[in-house]
Amino acid sequence: MVFAGVFLVAARADAYRPFDGTDADVTEYGFFELELGPAHWYDAAGQNFLIAPATVLNLGIFEDTELVVDFDDFVAIGPLRGRPRFAVLDTDVLVKHVFREGVLQGKDGVSVAVEAGPLTPEFHGARGFGASLNALLSYRWSWGTVHFNEWPSYTRDHDFDLYSGVIVEGPQPWRVRPVAEVYVEKAWNEVTTESALVGAIWTCDESFVVDAALRAARVGDASAFEARFGFTWSLPLWAPREHPSSKNESSPARFQEF
Repeated sequence: MVFAGVFLVAARADAYRPFDGTDADVTEYGFFELELGPAHWYDAAGQNFLIAPATVLNLGIFEDTELVVDFDDFVAIGPLRGRPRFAVLDTDVLVKHVFREGVLQGKDGVSVAVEAGPLTPEFHGARGFGASLNALLSYRWSWGTVHFNEWPSYTRDHDFDLYSGVIVEGPQPWRVRPVAEVYVEKAWNEVTTESALVGAIWTCDESFVVDAALRAARVGDASAFEARFGFTWSLPLWAPREHPSSKNESSPARFQEF
């Protein structure tokens, strides 16, 4: 039971690097954004894994709307504990829409978004379909930005799951800014997870951002630890429409807003 719970929260769908949750913003219309963790190291209940890679694909399909595809490749290291050596987990196809343009879109007030869609069957994981709906609030002050995630899901094993998380980022103008995330997740008929992450995000240029973080979690009575390193790269696929946001004033990619 504990080992299954560890895998349930090993990596969340629709994440904003390097977090498990996400923000109330989307990729600009006409842009493609790749969020890639080439090789995460993950220790879950004494079993070591490489997540190689952790992948999120984002495409701005309309104004204030993006299509999101997620998948994570898990490779077990060392002796196996009743599971295959290789698995593709956290597979889904989601749509995120900004319902209220706020500070993340260069306007006043809270940014509000919803991300929803099917959880698809995994390879050497859960074989069923599920559904996910994440309600997102983001706001920025001079000292930093805060994102709230309230995320109910109907899992691939046909149980209910509730994730509640908060992301805090350092001042937006800083080229390298500290970040942190805490969340609690309750999976019915499974275990409760408590997680804390600390890290940093480095904006290298207008289209390329590097991130690194360490995460520690308690999954029921078991401990989990993860080291994350990755990048986010944005590029235009077709000419975007004019959008009156601060992102267009400085950069085309959503992550430069932070």
